[in-house]
Amino acid sequence: MTTPPTLTFIQPGHPLYAGELELRFRVLREPLGFTREQVTFPFEPQSLHLVAHDGDTVLGCVLFHPEDAQGGRLYQMAVASQLQGQGLGARLVRALEEALRGRGFTHVHLHARETAIRFYERLGYAVYGEPYTEVGVPHRNMRKSLDT
Repeated sequence: MTTPPTLTFIQPGHPLYAGELELRFRVLREPLGFTREQVTFPFEPQSLHLVAHDGDTVLGCVLFHPEDAQGGRLYQMAVASQLQGQGLGARLVRALEEALRGRGFTHVHLHARETAIRFYERLGYAVYGEPYTEVGVPHRNMRKSLDT
């Protein structure tokens, strides 16, 4: 790919949504033994979906679920395996944070897989609370103020 992927906000029902779901399944759920039916969350229609795509091919995504007027949870961050480690994930998170600031949000939290903690720390997120297991994988809670 010679040009960087395009970033687009979508919603369930958008033509790119099926590609987002497939990417999330392949990167986040299939390696843990989950089915395609176990990819979606009940609050997806109320969430912001930011996808990175090259034409009709979804290469990355990150979602945000507002929990109140000030903040919410970043979730389902995924980048196609062949593009991991090349900055696309950081680009997605930064673009989402900028959009959230523009909508008046002041803070974000997330459930980070242990293997992703360094990635989020480089983006300014801080670990809080005790370690726990979610979807069979060690996790830590992380948060970031969007004021800075």
